[in-house]
Amino acid sequence: MDTLQLVVQILHIIITIILIAVVLLQSGKQAGLSGSIAGGSETFFGKNKGRTIDAILGKWTSVVAVLFLVTSIVLFLLGK
Repeated sequence: MDTLQLVVQILHIIITIILIAVVLLQSGKQAGLSGSIAGGSETFFGKNKGRTIDAILGKWTSVVAVLFLVTSIVLFLLGK
């Protein structure tokens, strides 16, 4: 049981570092007035809205957050 808990803890730490990095790589939502005027039309009328770097990072954030939640629950259950 201790070996499994150690493996899950190491995996949890790696997932935590990846989650922090993915969140920090995302651009801010408030780019000022000029960013909202120029950037809004580009994302609204853009053909590849799902292929922008922000969309990809958003999807990866969701995946890594779910993995973080799962490893947290597994660590809780192993700690009992």
